[in-house]
Amino acid sequence: MDLIPSFSVDHTKIVPGIFISRVDVLGNEKVTTYDIRCTRPNVEPCIDVSAMHSLEHLIATFLRNEPDWKDEIIYWGPMGCLTGFYLIMKGNRAPKEIFDLLLRAFKSVESADTVPGTNPENCGNYLMHNLEIAKWYARKIADYLSANADNDAIFEYPKSERLVTGDGNQFFDS
Repeated sequence: MDLIPSFSVDHTKIVPGIFISRVDVLGNEKVTTYDIRCTRPNVEPCIDVSAMHSLEHLIATFLRNEPDWKDEIIYWGPMGCLTGFYLIMKGNRAPKEIFDLLLRAFKSVESADTVPGTNPENCGNYLMHNLEIAKWYARKIADYLSANADNDAIFEYPKSERLVTGDGNQFFDS
């Protein structure tokens, strides 16, 4: 069984940032999955579950209501490891092209008075939200993105040099 692309990234080297996880072609249209990494995997603590849930609601709502972008947004949701989010968009924009959108999305959390869609009719776990902790994480992520806007490492998955044998096979160490 093939390893899916997000599992083949070296998680010991990845830093928070905006990365292209995969590009698919559906019909005549490209669809890009972005890895929006918010913490360093296996180094920093993951994002609190209730804050992650609130960030999911807040930022999905922001993205799907952003006039210049809403028609390109397909999905915004948390990673199972709670170190970031996946953003799926129509097209194939470079991570730097969506930087300002994501920075504004995380900054928008600061002004939220409530988390949208947090009643039993709209949410499968409506009691598991924490707006104040979500604001703390969003501020931390926005500050990090702002401070690293000129750092190419937040836009490109870390690359590992692979030894190639004489017969052209790649050597993968443990």
